[in-house]
Amino acid sequence: MSDYLPEEVVLEILYRLPVKSLIRFRCVSKSWNSLFTSSAFINSHLTRSLSLPSNSNKLIVRHYLAHSIVNYFKLIDDNNDSFDQIQNIELPRRVQAYMLIGSVNGLFSLYDQERYILWNPSIRKFITLPKPCSFIGLRRHAFGFDPRTNDYKVVRIAFPYQRNMSEEAKPPLIEVYSLNEGIKVSNWSCPAAFLNGAVHFAAEYEYKPGGPCGPLVLSFNLLDEVFHVISLPNVTFERTNNVHTSVIGGSLSLLFYYDRHAETSVVPFG
Repeated sequence: MSDYLPEEVVLEILYRLPVKSLIRFRCVSKSWNSLFTSSAFINSHLTRSLSLPSNSNKLIVRHYLAHSIVNYFKLIDDNNDSFDQIQNIELPRRVQAYMLIGSVNGLFSLYDQERYILWNPSIRKFITLPKPCSFIGLRRHAFGFDPRTNDYKVVRIAFPYQRNMSEEAKPPLIEVYSLNEGIKVSNWSCPAAFLNGAVHFAAEYEYKPGGPCGPLVLSFNLLDEVFHVISLPNVTFERTNNVHTSVIGGSLSLLFYYDRHAETSVVPFG
């Protein structure tokens, strides 16, 4: 790799470079281009980047102007009470009105109508995923990473509408898009949190048909593609669309939204 430095030293230097620099250096040689696109180098570079102190708690905040459908995203430092803005995150020109599903390892998953997009802001490239099954009903979306298979997955759960309480409930439709394998569909628009190889949805259950609801977290393991239920402590909320799951300080948490001004309260439970 170099006539002057041992290969191990060169690799250690390259691991410390930002992604944008590595992209520019791909044209140095064919061997460097092959190295930078290899899964081994990408995983090693990512592992080192995530271990840096600068990669501590961050929040992604979405906002938009009342007269425009264009969304804006900002990266906020969550290490102090001031919530200092770190940077604006620029969306691709053709991806301006999308909802953010989640972010893992620097990749963003976005959704609008029936289109899903995976976007890498570091290299300013995105891919549009195959269109999911046509479905009328309530939808939930999530984005996560399975470190055991080195695979990114987008999960969609679609709940069919019931016209009345006497109508027999239909099973939800679950779609999993694997970046390695494509779309999987099996029977079984709030974001979900990703932690420890699973995505977690805020959900609710009825104590009795037509009665009051209690909160719970529905966890979907990305490797086994199996659901688990996480019971909560004494936490109550009125509607699931007013509460979302999140990861704060390495723990699974619930974020409660009380009004349109995005005033939040965080209740850690994991």
